Amino acid sequence: MELSRIRLSKIKAFGELVMFSHTIFSLPFAVISMLWAADGLPPVRVLFWIFVALIGARNGANAINRLVDKEIDQKNPRTADRHLPKGIVKDYEVILLIFLCLGVMTLAAFMLNPLCVKLLPLALIGFAIYSYTKRFTWTCHIILGIVCGGAPVGAWMAVTGQIGWPSIILGAVVTCWVAGFDIIYATQDINFDRNHGLHSIPARFGVKKSLYISALFHKVTVALLIYLYYLMDLGWFYLIGVGLIATLLLVEHKMVSPSNLKTMKIASYSINQVVSITMLVFSLLDFWILNR
Repeated sequence: MELSRIRLSKIKAFGELVMFSHTIFSLPFAVISMLWAADGLPPVRVLFWIFVALIGARNGANAINRLVDKEIDQKNPRTADRHLPKGIVKDYEVILLIFLCLGVMTLAAFMLNPLCVKLLPLALIGFAIYSYTKRFTWTCHIILGIVCGGAPVGAWMAVTGQIGWPSIILGAVVTCWVAGFDIIYATQDINFDRNHGLHSIPARFGVKKSLYISALFHKVTVALLIYLYYLMDLGWFYLIGVGLIATLLLVEHKMVSPSNLKTMKIASYSINQVVSITMLVFSLLDFWILNR
């Protein structure tokens, strides 16, 4: 019984380390892309390996980020209590987790189609590069968005063996959306980043300009979602979802200001979890009710 508790505790620690619950951000967009590409559900085998690839990719990438940022996290009071700085998990354990996650992602690519295998190195390089970007460029938020935006492109590719224009637009939606809320999240570390030579849009441009930049990214997000409505000949359920997403993003930006960053975490994470679920629910309703 005691051994079982220890194992469960370790599994929980790994889940918290990679923030497994945050898989919800990109996954809905990948599911939508998969649904559009297959004009419904793909074969069970394809569906299974897509989810294996997505979960392996997301958690492997986050584990890389935690390992690379260990020393930075130790110095930052906000992150000093994370699992690696506190020694709750060991470096070698995280390395094993990375190999496991990226290993199952690689297996999934080989089980899907040749194009997934050919572009696999590009995804792996992206995971590795992002974790170092804050050390040399304030565009790190955009690079994070691009890496996350690969999820819907990969899902479409897994179904069709090709890269479709709708998946590229969905990838751009994710890129702009993630970059926007990651900029808000980074405002809490503006002083730490400046003092330790780290790069971010808030550290480079200040809080006020950064919030404007974030809002611009989210305006582009909504514009791209509207473009998808026309591109895919979607219905009014989808439009309702886009309207709700636009409202949620507006609320997000109303919650934060240069003089009030106390609600930053709710604005940057909690609201955006609702955004992704809203996108999934209304896109599914639109597809299954209006197009069937």
